[in-house]
Amino acid sequence: MWYYLIALFVIALDQLTKWIVVQKMEYGESITVIENFFYITSHRNRGAAWGILEGKMWFFYLITIIVIGAIIVYIQKLGKKEARLKVALAFMLGGAIGNFIDRLIRKEVVDFIDTYIFSYNYPIFNIADSALVIGVILVCVFTLFDGKKESK
Repeated sequence: MWYYLIALFVIALDQLTKWIVVQKMEYGESITVIENFFYITSHRNRGAAWGILEGKMWFFYLITIIVIGAIIVYIQKLGKKEARLKVALAFMLGGAIGNFIDRLIRKEVVDFIDTYIFSYNYPIFNIADSALVIGVILVCVFTLFDGKKESK
């Protein structure tokens, strides 16, 4: 059950950081952390990544409920030897729930992590987005390495 604690930690950190941004910053305000690389920028997103499907909340509610349910079922079905995969899924679960809370309560997602990578202004994101990406990357890495072990 400790993997649910990881998800809970992700949700708490995500919601706390979003609350701080909403309470302490004006929409559109930006704070420089590392010049030309990292900023805290108060932003809202009513869609998915890069603002796609803006305003389609019913779609996000449905998909998120299905994803959360699937992750929970998959975590429960995994054996004790699959602890690494459960951690990856816990990150994904926490991220999905974190953004779902925003969509339910605010009808938009609070984003604030603003990065420039090689002069490209990457879309602004949040802790929940980061957890989702980390979880997906870990699932891919673990799947690749486990597949190589099995083939040997």
